[in-house]
Amino acid sequence: MRVLTGIQPSGKLHLGNYFGAMKPSLALQEENEVFLFIANYHAQTTTRDPALLRGYTQDVALDFLACGLDPARTTFYRQSDVPEVHELAWLLSVVCPMGLLERAHSYKDKVARGVDANHALFAYPVLMAADILCVNAEKVPVGKDQKQHLEIARDLAGKFNRQVDAEVFRLPEPIIKDEVAIVPGIDGQKMSKSYGNTIEIFGSTKKIRKTIMKVVTDSTPLEDPKDPDTCNVFALYKLFATEEEQAALAEQYRAGGMGYGAAKKALADISEAHLEPFRARRLELEADLDYVNDVLREGAQRARAAVQPVLTAARRAVGLE
Repeated sequence: MRVLTGIQPSGKLHLGNYFGAMKPSLALQEENEVFLFIANYHAQTTTRDPALLRGYTQDVALDFLACGLDPARTTFYRQSDVPEVHELAWLLSVVCPMGLLERAHSYKDKVARGVDANHALFAYPVLMAADILCVNAEKVPVGKDQKQHLEIARDLAGKFNRQVDAEVFRLPEPIIKDEVAIVPGIDGQKMSKSYGNTIEIFGSTKKIRKTIMKVVTDSTPLEDPKDPDTCNVFALYKLFATEEEQAALAEQYRAGGMGYGAAKKALADISEAHLEPFRARRLELEADLDYVNDVLREGAQRARAAVQPVLTAARRAVGLE
């Protein structure tokens, strides 16, 4: 099955990115044909500093490779290295009703948060549709906040196909991400760079431990029993722990006599053990950026080879060939 997913290079990746997007994406490569792109064109709607964008893009490449992305099984590329996607976005724009974009929740939400109301932000779903349709993806992992964008992609594919009376585009199906992937930040809200409540994947051990110690808890006294099911620290611990480890820590919570400081130390220890191999691998990759760039270059070549037949069929269908 052909699966497409992407991630914006808009800041340092954190545990929310890892458990919500990276880990599920890497699991897909075990049994699927995966296309994974770094959405650096999409990132321009919020990241205007060119040096930052280049740095974040490189960071995403390093992070995914360090965490286990296999370039032999996943076509890994920068969005900007596949220029055909923009021609396809234009062909989709021609059949895209304005009302379809005006109803997009993501646009309204971002404008409400102060993001510039420009054309790129407004037309974001059309470019996202082109990303998906250009490789004939069968499945696309989406969270609830992105599900509407996939529906727009399906609407545009169907409208285009009907207009030209040909099955140019496959209608992709969603893979809805499990709710367990909603990772709490240090303030208890969903972990997000927008909220400034993240725990970085590749920060220094000292920095990560210091951040973990800031995780918000209630004021239950040390000697009293505590409820693991309502604790942000335990929610984060569960993401790393086996069922046996979870049960053991939950028992300590309920027995009383353990402070939240001890729980935070347990979280810091288990996260460090889990992430340390990734950090070691990332250091190796940082010392061999030629390899990283080769992976992205080869990925772009494979992606463009997949895109060409789709774009040719679309161009022929509308009379450009």
